[in-house]
Amino acid sequence: MASRTKYIFITGGVLSSLGKGITSASLGLLLKERGHSVTIAKFDPYINVDPGTMNPYQHGEVYVTDDGAETDLDLGHYERFIDTSMTRDNNATTGQIYFEVIQKERKGQYLGKTVQVVPHITNEIKRRMTVFDKKYDIVLIEIGGTVGDIESLPFLEASRQLTHEFGRGNVLNIHLTYVPYISAAGELKTKPTQHSVKTLMEFGIQPDILVCRSEMKLNKEIRSKIALFCNVDEDSVVEALDADTIYEVPLAFARNGFDEIVAKKLRLRSTKHNLSTWTKFVNKVKHPKHNITIGFVGKYVKHQDAYKSIVEALIHAGAINDSRITMKWIDSEEITDENAAETLAGLHGIVVAPGFGSRGVEGKIKAIRYVRENGIPFFGICLGMQCAVIEFARNVCGLPLANSREFSRTKQNVIDLMPDQVHVTNKGGTMRLGSYPCVIKEGTKTHAAYKSSIIHERHRHRYEVNNQFRSILESNGMVLSGLSPDERLVEIIELPDHPWFVAGQFHPEFRSRAVTGHPLFISFVEAAVKYEHKHKVREESNGASTEEKPKKSSSHEAVGTVSNN
Repeated sequence: MASRTKYIFITGGVLSSLGKGITSASLGLLLKERGHSVTIAKFDPYINVDPGTMNPYQHGEVYVTDDGAETDLDLGHYERFIDTSMTRDNNATTGQIYFEVIQKERKGQYLGKTVQVVPHITNEIKRRMTVFDKKYDIVLIEIGGTVGDIESLPFLEASRQLTHEFGRGNVLNIHLTYVPYISAAGELKTKPTQHSVKTLMEFGIQPDILVCRSEMKLNKEIRSKIALFCNVDEDSVVEALDADTIYEVPLAFARNGFDEIVAKKLRLRSTKHNLSTWTKFVNKVKHPKHNITIGFVGKYVKHQDAYKSIVEALIHAGAINDSRITMKWIDSEEITDENAAETLAGLHGIVVAPGFGSRGVEGKIKAIRYVRENGIPFFGICLGMQCAVIEFARNVCGLPLANSREFSRTKQNVIDLMPDQVHVTNKGGTMRLGSYPCVIKEGTKTHAAYKSSIIHERHRHRYEVNNQFRSILESNGMVLSGLSPDERLVEIIELPDHPWFVAGQFHPEFRSRAVTGHPLFISFVEAAVKYEHKHKVREESNGASTEEKPKKSSSHEAVGTVSNN
């Protein structure tokens, strides 16, 4: 139990997408490794209540917490780095805050007062910012948007008030800016950073530390100039250069003494971090022994943040399997019966992604049929599992009209709406959300991966396997390897006579962590590595026979080819 929680506010300036989320997660990791209890919160300025109804092209993936909150994808970074599960209290939006204040006004809780941004909105923001007070040693708060955006002003005002109320020794303001390199002039330019800090100071906030993103190292002259014109200590100007992998960022910050500066300014107890385990993990990410290619079949592949957690889970599993994973992004709308073999050639495994709506579904089903019939490792997630059930029902069980009620109403809807979803009209926050238990059947690939008979995984869906078709699926060879404790819901399916064909109704990517990974992703990548090795050996064997029998080698030339797409 913390006696006096310290607060760190992290803002961004100059332009968006500089990496406030990675900066927050990296600093959180360093402080945790120094022995402090840490949590991280994200305050988003958009008016949507949450990102659950937003298009992935607009916002990227929707991250789901154990307690069923649909949140910003940065919470995924927080969890992956500091290995601490977030809750709905770790994310707040302008929409949630105004909704709460308006509800109180309608109930008369403000006793007839005029409800205003200050103090009513800012008080609600402050309440949410301090919800973890005395529960953690340190709370990092990332404020979304860019300084100067009108949407972020109430959050900045709330952070200014808390800085004043708690005192400088208990609150730290970190500002992330951009120092561009102008190649024509051959020099770094500090003016954007100066203007960003000036804007922040206009709101009454003096940054204590500047984290400067740049393509080039900041020499002493540049650091001194930034310090002088931005009114910060020179050693509080921290450079943040581009890294080969996001997981290298905490190590770079540690070398720059970032966490040491924070510790001194917040008067934290003097401790040293131990980053040996993290360093070994990063070395495996950067210098693996094996190379495999995984096909990613989805409909938002042009905006890869839509699948951020899946990509990171594959990176974790790749490191654990000493493998570099090359992703081949495949638009499911473009897959046909005629081009499936060509499109999926050279892959050592495929992931069929989650999603909603009928667009691209038939392409996913065609891809699944190809890998099922050709023994290529397959991992289906949420809609990916539903597509696997539809494909199996059509092409193995003799149900040509098999489909999901989400896409078409037929007499063979092997995927149907969950009973508690039938009368739902509001779209936001009404799906099956959050962590639920699952019972694993022993002797299955799933049980071998988890090494447990009871697991808990996070869900985000409205549809499920139709129980009326369970018997025909099982009689034709599909194993329902994971069920809800009451056996009402099919959670996991697999095919025992396939090298690795597993799909889950839940989202395992949300539980993957750097260093430790996730059992299903680890097992899938392991199967892909074995597949690659098997076909590499076969290819080498065929190559050796080419010298003796050149006329018989041509049919094997494409086997095991790795795509660089």
